[in-house]
Amino acid sequence: MKRILFLLPIFLCTHFAGAQPRFIRKIFLEKDSSKRSSLLPLPLVAYSQETGLELGFAALYSFYTDTSHKNTKVSNLYLPVSYTFKNQSRISLKTDYWLPANTYHLTADIGYSNFPFNFYGIGNDTRSSNKTLLTQKRFHAIAGAEKAVFTHVFLGLNADYEDYSFKDQLINISLPGKQGGGSLFYGPSLIFDNRNTNTYTLNGFYANLNGGLVSSINRSDYNGAYFNFDFRQFNSISKKLVLAFNGSYQFTTGSNTPFYLLQTLGNDQLMRGYYGGRFRDKYIIALQSELRYRLSDRIAAVGFGGTGTVYNSVFTFNQLKPNYGGGLRYFFDVEKGISIRADYGVGEKPAGEKRQSGFYLSLGEAF
Repeated sequence: MKRILFLLPIFLCTHFAGAQPRFIRKIFLEKDSSKRSSLLPLPLVAYSQETGLELGFAALYSFYTDTSHKNTKVSNLYLPVSYTFKNQSRISLKTDYWLPANTYHLTADIGYSNFPFNFYGIGNDTRSSNKTLLTQKRFHAIAGAEKAVFTHVFLGLNADYEDYSFKDQLINISLPGKQGGGSLFYGPSLIFDNRNTNTYTLNGFYANLNGGLVSSINRSDYNGAYFNFDFRQFNSISKKLVLAFNGSYQFTTGSNTPFYLLQTLGNDQLMRGYYGGRFRDKYIIALQSELRYRLSDRIAAVGFGGTGTVYNSVFTFNQLKPNYGGGLRYFFDVEKGISIRADYGVGEKPAGEKRQSGFYLSLGEAF
């Protein structure tokens, strides 16, 4: 689950314990192994350095399309509505759907956000003194479908429409795409996935290779192409200890790429500790690892570290930035392996500035 927010079940304990005793037992006491579906309507509380405190409502429906097949992965439907203390708001509806025996994998995400954020410029060495507050409004509609063509191999198509608009803070800035606009991304995808589960993975390998064309739709004159590669490796060292690796390589091509379509460094999943968008450019490469220790059925501890950078055309190793940190997990659905995540990440210390760092509360693993 990408960019999904922290859910606060303790609030329900004090307000709805009498109305939903089974729900409360499931989150705090029961270890349900029946593979039955679950609907969790919850208040939403999240925090990141990009948003500050975020409050709202969320509903998570998780289920198996086939409970008789032991390898069918968990499907979910997620609806968050939220508002942040930095005057940001967003609403979306997302689904990650696995058909019986994982013969097909379907994804969809539709949403709208009104999201002021700090823009620092383009490149790998932007300065905090160049910070400009931008008010960005974004509508997106994403859909993907993959079919199993061999054991653990999926072939499919993806489409993504995104429309951005900005207020007048950009009038005096020379910047590609400052007028906003709409873009359609479309192309094929190739996935290898033999993970034991798609939530809290103990063993297996995942690789996603996708790319295609970008066409201008509305108020935009940008046409180009994109490429994304993501891999994840999981190894159980012992019954309670898992070593995980993740790598990402992405880029956009074409002249005059709008700044809002450039790759950005830092979020609650990759390069934790960096403000999302503090560094942005055409290319991004990042690697991270996690050591996950399951303290009990409900609690796990994590330490992580990694490195990454954005660049315009030529990559050099001295551009790489570090990140490291740790966190805790609380599994409110033990059978499905769905957890609440709290992480603190630390990054580089630019000359003359304070060290980059960030605290994150989220739902699900970083990868």
